[in-house]
Amino acid sequence: MADVVVQQGTVARTATRRRSGLQKALKRKSTAAFLMTLPLILLIACLVLYPALYSVHLATLNKSMARFVGFGNFEFLFKRDTFWLVVRQSCIFAISAVILKALIGFIVAHFVHNVPANKQRKWRGMLLVPWVIPPAMSTLAWLWLFDPSYSAFNYTLSFFGIGPIPWTGDAMWARFSVILVNVWYGAPFFMIMYLAALKSVPEQLYEAAAIDGANWWQRIWYVTLPMMRNIIAITTLFSLIVTFANFDIVRILTAGGPLDHTHIFATWAFRVGIEGSDIPLGASVSLFMVPILAVAAVFILRDVNKRGNEA
Repeated sequence: MADVVVQQGTVARTATRRRSGLQKALKRKSTAAFLMTLPLILLIACLVLYPALYSVHLATLNKSMARFVGFGNFEFLFKRDTFWLVVRQSCIFAISAVILKALIGFIVAHFVHNVPANKQRKWRGMLLVPWVIPPAMSTLAWLWLFDPSYSAFNYTLSFFGIGPIPWTGDAMWARFSVILVNVWYGAPFFMIMYLAALKSVPEQLYEAAAIDGANWWQRIWYVTLPMMRNIIAITTLFSLIVTFANFDIVRILTAGGPLDHTHIFATWAFRVGIEGSDIPLGASVSLFMVPILAVAAVFILRDVNKRGNEA
């Protein structure tokens, strides 16, 4: 009996030493990995933190960048009606575009997911084309489609007795046009992310739901969405940040017109900062995106962490 107890103690000590050795090896590997990535981390910090801090510094200077004015630029912006128009348009543009991209991406991802496996590669390749093409290049093609003189859309609608529509000449249609182009460009990103998430959902859950009598909508609501909610939240946050900072689509398609009715933060910051030769004021406009996106990030990431703790 004593020999058995001694043998068990020896086995336990050996297992403990193995676990401690494994933990030390993992720590060494993580340290080595950190040291190997440290140059890249420093490079990213220099390319991101320095411009961000410098823009904060610029926002506290006067137009000639020779005198410190504190929050004077922000006080000046708050008194301008155009600034609040830009805030409202940026929120409408970003929120509506992200919702439409998420909805279309979800529908298309389900369509591709149900396509036979041997044909999915072809469909994925075709549907990713809008996202692969540089936005400036594709927006030029859309500009031709919206052209007031020889619009391909208006030419097609004329056969049905509709039009002509002032795509970029009317405020409402101009907003619709920039949102449409942004959705066309960004929906494939949602599609490929949601498709990857769909493939990770176990088929057994759908089979169990079908046995319980769930229809297709109930399977989506009670199985698919709960399993995809974290990737939906992260993708939505990423797209919201990118959409808020969008510049090329609005700049090429409408240049903020007509009468500043399609300006968003990035394009109006360029207008007042570069074209208006008031770089501190332009920096102040761009910095106003930070609190809006920070609130959205905290709200979404807090929800993701809550779901993770529940799981």
